[in-house]
Amino acid sequence: MKRSGLLLLLAFVMLAVQCSCRGKTSSAQTDPTITAYDVERDWTNPDRLIPLNFEQSQGKRVFYEKCVWCHAEATPAGPSNRSNVSPTPSLINDGSILNPLSDEFLRNIITLGGSAMGKSAMMPPWGRTLSQEEIRAVIAYTRAVAQPPYHPPARPASQYSVKQTSKEEGSTK
Repeated sequence: MKRSGLLLLLAFVMLAVQCSCRGKTSSAQTDPTITAYDVERDWTNPDRLIPLNFEQSQGKRVFYEKCVWCHAEATPAGPSNRSNVSPTPSLINDGSILNPLSDEFLRNIITLGGSAMGKSAMMPPWGRTLSQEEIRAVIAYTRAVAQPPYHPPARPASQYSVKQTSKEEGSTK
């Protein structure tokens, strides 16, 4: 009788431990920074951490190597060069400016430089310095840290339109 009571008590304790472990696991899963590959501190709210996946963390690495000097207020080495550039480049997290731009446009401006895209000639072309994977990663990082947050369009569309020539216009009439 004592043995069956001891077994019953042991089974109850094991069940209680198992249930408490499950509860901790589910609450841990609600915090995305726990399972994130990396995090970035929100520049507008230092108490908030932004979880980053692998691609976004690679974009963060490239950003802090190549882009931080013009697209941040401060760098790991001190003040940025942003105030010395005219026109002043947008901050990498400025969603009000960067969110409306398509990934295609961002890829082209990074690859070809600002002057090729009708923007500042001070933005150098990075297409021969960065790989396409690194450029995609920088865009992913830009989208992750955007404030206000970036919401991808429901249906992606090209940001460029094809201008019809007068010959093409005549054939459609």
